[in-house]
Amino acid sequence: MLSAVTVAALDPDAPDAGAVAHYGDPNREQRILDTEVGLVDRSHRDVLAVPGEDRLTWLHSLTTQHLTDLAPMTGSELLVLSPHGHAEHHAVLTDDGTTTWLDLEPGAGAGLLDFLNRMRFLMRVEPADVTADWALLSVVGPQTDEALVTLGVGPLPAPDVVPVPPAKFATGTLPGRPTIRYSAAPLPVFGGWVRRMAGSADLLVPRAAVPDVIAAGGLPLAGIWAYEAQRVAARRPRFGFETDHRTLPAEVGWTAAAVHLEKGCYRGQETVARVHHLGRPPRKLVLLHLDGITTDELPARHTPVEAGGRAVGFVGTAVRHHELGMVALAVVKQNVTPETELRVGPSTAAVDPA
Repeated sequence: MLSAVTVAALDPDAPDAGAVAHYGDPNREQRILDTEVGLVDRSHRDVLAVPGEDRLTWLHSLTTQHLTDLAPMTGSELLVLSPHGHAEHHAVLTDDGTTTWLDLEPGAGAGLLDFLNRMRFLMRVEPADVTADWALLSVVGPQTDEALVTLGVGPLPAPDVVPVPPAKFATGTLPGRPTIRYSAAPLPVFGGWVRRMAGSADLLVPRAAVPDVIAAGGLPLAGIWAYEAQRVAARRPRFGFETDHRTLPAEVGWTAAAVHLEKGCYRGQETVARVHHLGRPPRKLVLLHLDGITTDELPARHTPVEAGGRAVGFVGTAVRHHELGMVALAVVKQNVTPETELRVGPSTAAVDPA
């Protein structure tokens, strides 16, 4: 029997306190996710449901994504921006034909739900927090399709991505569809659905069915530490980690997945367009290598990154990767290069040239 070590037991104030950190061997769990397939319980994420006839046109008008013609059993990503174009909310979504489901960071659901309720006006929508009833699990690894077949689904097509156009692109360049589309399918027996992501698949299932889904899949379990190590190595940003109060979508690469650059008016659109057409956001997302000599302690979230004694950015997520060692995602000024001498706390750091 695997011994689950919870994040709460190690750091009760961590955003992932509701998740399992590892099951006794974090490095082995990372290798399974990198080379085979495993299951990660991410049921600590918040889940919102938005049923109603106007749900897609309504969300289209409020967010960065093109959603008016989103087909049933299709997923995507979206952002809600401030009037100045700063990221206020990020969610991954799936529409099943009657309801749009939004999954987002632990504790972030209440803020987004409050915003959505204030924007309802006369629209036929009924947004609700359903976190208590629905849970997100993730099947991760190169053998994801085989695991989905075992669960009675798939294989499902890989994500369909519209290339980001160059600066000052011609009007009419982009199709009227989401910039990224994730294929989805109903999950038989248990209820809920499966959404095919890049290198993984997310399962939204009734919370009461989680033990049965885990048993039916027969997959080795991996903790959130292994999942985060893989995410960091893949340079995928996470809201609240690789973001702060002034993050612009282009700074962390969300233009590719969550922003449609030609969809019409939404809050913050002017800033998004201006930054894209200038072609150089103020900051950028990078992978840092930490020396691990002065200390083997991982830097805390939002620890400053310094060059010449001055702050040039901040650490988002730091992990121990089974191949790369101590690494971190960081958001730094655009002029920081692989040759820039950096420090993160007592550690020397360097930007990965890739």
